[in-house]
Amino acid sequence: MNLLILGGDGFCGWPTALHLSAHGHDVTIVDSFVRRRIDDELGVRSLTPIRPLPERLRSWRDVTGSEIDFVEMDLAEDYSSLTELLATKRPDAVVHFAEQRAAPYSMKSPAHKRYTIQNNLAVTHNLLAAVVELGLDTHIVHLGTMGVYGYESVPMDLPEGYLTVSYPDRTGRNHSREILYPTQPGSVYHLSKSLDQLLFQFYANNDGLRITDLHQGIVWGTQTDETALDPRLINRFDYDGDFGTVLNRFLVEAAIGYPLTVHGTGGQTRAFINIRDTVRCIRLAVDSGAEVSGRVRVMNQVSETHRVSDLAYLVADLLGADVETVSNPRKEADENQLEVRNDHLLGLGLQPISLSTGLLTESVEIAQKYADRVDTDHIRCTSYWNRDRRDAAEEVAHGRR
Repeated sequence: MNLLILGGDGFCGWPTALHLSAHGHDVTIVDSFVRRRIDDELGVRSLTPIRPLPERLRSWRDVTGSEIDFVEMDLAEDYSSLTELLATKRPDAVVHFAEQRAAPYSMKSPAHKRYTIQNNLAVTHNLLAAVVELGLDTHIVHLGTMGVYGYESVPMDLPEGYLTVSYPDRTGRNHSREILYPTQPGSVYHLSKSLDQLLFQFYANNDGLRITDLHQGIVWGTQTDETALDPRLINRFDYDGDFGTVLNRFLVEAAIGYPLTVHGTGGQTRAFINIRDTVRCIRLAVDSGAEVSGRVRVMNQVSETHRVSDLAYLVADLLGADVETVSNPRKEADENQLEVRNDHLLGLGLQPISLSTGLLTESVEIAQKYADRVDTDHIRCTSYWNRDRRDAAEEVAHGRR
């Protein structure tokens, strides 16, 4: 198939582009390099030394003989260039990673909140409008988040996107209908993904677009079979308080002898997935696009669930690290229970990777190998969900509590 990968230079986009290319698809990456500029803004860098994209692409060609095209474009701003690219490429599928992906970054300031909403919704809506304008039968595969469901405990396994509700009419007769599972976004980032869902629902109903929305859990690990082929292909590894996912952050902290920072009680249960499963899930979604029609296909892209504190002690026991409880910057319950259905992807052939498979050791080795690149000043999360929590954390930091 002919594929566009929007945001293909990023943490999930880059290994996905390689994986799809390795499986025989014609791949074009579209990216504005905004994620690299955010590193400059924050004064932090990937734990792993990632190469410039042109060098990455040359290395892929050298190693495999396969070509991946690249177009630099700001998808939120340049609608005319996007439509021109779509008209030229006429892709069978577009994989959409081109959104600001970090909850803490989205909560840093009013400017970051505004950027997250403006960028994420503009890119999504520009893509949808352009596909309709050109009359393309292009399958859109979007990387969403489990965070749209919220993090309260519910007495059931979270369904895949939809909920059947019953209600009485004016005469007392009962009816039922299927609705999108009610969202409870926990940050402006999660809010943007919740709003994406409404855009997808509208364009699927109104214009018949074929859309798959993948609600992904927290990603751990960094390498895939493809990125491990050559050091020049290595994937990025974020550990900082804004972009570092919790398990990867724990691994880096342990590698340098820094206490594992558990926010609050650590009683929050989250869904997790290895980066190798991320790329496989995207491929399964792309390859099964002919199944999508009539409504948005929602698939929960998760492998397992864990309590944050349990993960911390798992890593601590493995590497002999200490665990430290710090002020929770987020506005969330102290603990929750979470069980998730992922029937769609299992039905397509996914065999989920769990923490028990031994791949955690690979991530530990990477964290230890590049430990000298860690800047400890950027490990702690300094983005707070409200003023009271920020003030409380500052009092703790200055010994006033």
